[in-house]
Amino acid sequence: MSKYTIGIDYGTQSGRAVLIDVETGHEVATAVKPYTHGVMDQFLPDGKTRLEHDWALQHPRDYLEVLELTIPAVVKEAGITKEQVIGLGIDFTACTILPIDVDLNPLCFREEYQDNPHSYVKLWKHHAAQDEADALNRIASEREEPFLKRYGGKISSEWMIPKVWQILNEAPSIYEAAHEILEATDWVVSQLTGKVVRNSCTAGYKAIWHKQEGYPSREFFKALDPRLENVVEEKLSNDIAPIGAKAGELTISFAERIGLLPGTAVAVGNVDAHVAVPAVGITEPGKLLMVMGTSTCHILLGEEEQVVPGMCGIVEDGVLPGFMGYEAGQSCVGDHFEWFIENCVPSDYLQEANIQGVSTHQLLTDKATMQRVGEHGLIALDWWNGNRSTLVDTNLTGVLLGATLLTKPEDIYRALIEATAYGTRTIVEAFRTSGVPIHEVYAAGGIAEKNALMMQIYADVLNMEIKISASSQTPALGSAMFGAVAAGAERGGYATITEAATKMGRVKEKTYLPIPENVEVYEALFAEYTKLYDYFGRGENDVMKRLKKIKAESSRQKGEPVW
Repeated sequence: MSKYTIGIDYGTQSGRAVLIDVETGHEVATAVKPYTHGVMDQFLPDGKTRLEHDWALQHPRDYLEVLELTIPAVVKEAGITKEQVIGLGIDFTACTILPIDVDLNPLCFREEYQDNPHSYVKLWKHHAAQDEADALNRIASEREEPFLKRYGGKISSEWMIPKVWQILNEAPSIYEAAHEILEATDWVVSQLTGKVVRNSCTAGYKAIWHKQEGYPSREFFKALDPRLENVVEEKLSNDIAPIGAKAGELTISFAERIGLLPGTAVAVGNVDAHVAVPAVGITEPGKLLMVMGTSTCHILLGEEEQVVPGMCGIVEDGVLPGFMGYEAGQSCVGDHFEWFIENCVPSDYLQEANIQGVSTHQLLTDKATMQRVGEHGLIALDWWNGNRSTLVDTNLTGVLLGATLLTKPEDIYRALIEATAYGTRTIVEAFRTSGVPIHEVYAAGGIAEKNALMMQIYADVLNMEIKISASSQTPALGSAMFGAVAAGAERGGYATITEAATKMGRVKEKTYLPIPENVEVYEALFAEYTKLYDYFGRGENDVMKRLKKIKAESSRQKGEPVW
């Protein structure tokens, strides 16, 4: 009988399972479950407890629903038996964390904590720990902590330590009650296997852990806050499992809940972008992967540890064994376009899209495709959700320059697409000038799959060919591949992820090539983008931060609670 693995990809809005043929990498069945509670950025589930600005929470029960509904669905759709499924792999957005008790239950499951926002999952785009991040970076800089250079000089408010510190500062009772504070990917794995196994990917990229040096010293954490001196031993762990390892096996109780065999291999948890690298067949340095969705994560393999300004992290074995894994990112891409659709498109465009039987996104894309490069006269900074790389500053906000009374929605839509392409080029140039070569570019995710205009713009702005993942569910495919490695060759899987990538990873035949006349115009536009980038992003004009302070003060005067 054929053997299969299942990859479960937890995104920002939904979770999906993909059943994969181990021999061919063919996607046999897919099921998606939108999160029941979605992203909680205004109220807790009680509908009464209001959240402050920059909060983004989720409910961990939604993650269990994904497993309970999608896994039986793909097995049933494929018409296979549970005996044919040899492994499971999990990937997640990161840094997405939650406090749990000694029985591995999230604190928000307990009645006494259900009205406390800090008992819930803090999603990757929870930016309310910016004060803690600022203090951490200041103290680390003053102490000349060596870890800063591995993270581009700054630790993001999106990451583990600032979020943990925020819990301690604002909800010390939650901090004390937490037996551990976990990445969500590790928590889901713990539910499947009955034990906590922390993965090296999130530990390295999001929690300041280093393969040789471990976490920062107790002295550093004490300098942040005396209560944090023993945070690693008390809330985290020094026991870190490498990517590609087996976390454990499916327990009897959870196997019954999802319709699989007890003892099915479960891979160590992973991150959605990083897990996608072998899924497109990348197994060597110099090949950049862009995983494009609500945000974009850029992953690159290297042979040496180089200091790259503004990178999210450099982690040995963080992506594939034997290589340095570099991560960069843009925190607003798909969210960018969704915001525009929901807030800035007039009713006649909505009616036109309805008449044509297409989405509003498609209508705007079609209209923008008809334009020549530079025709709209606009340029934007893609900071609607802050800047992750290369400035590492969530307090930056968006800019649109050049608008007139003749500016149309498709003009702005295209300018926003171009802004994200300029942001990616800024990242590529940072790598190259720091001695980390990029020879090829790959793209994966829903945007890469569906939006030909955007991919062509990226090819033109980067002046590079772009190859597209053959899978529409690249992270889930990557997770399934790690599930096959967890199962091992003796169970019909693979001995290494490199071997699995050779057999299961693939890209489409169609690629996007740069158009010379477009490249020339984009060179001039990118030069203007860079001037704006430096002016607003490097301290010459901090108007964005001043506006955010005025906004926050105004909200407080209206009586909104401050958590």
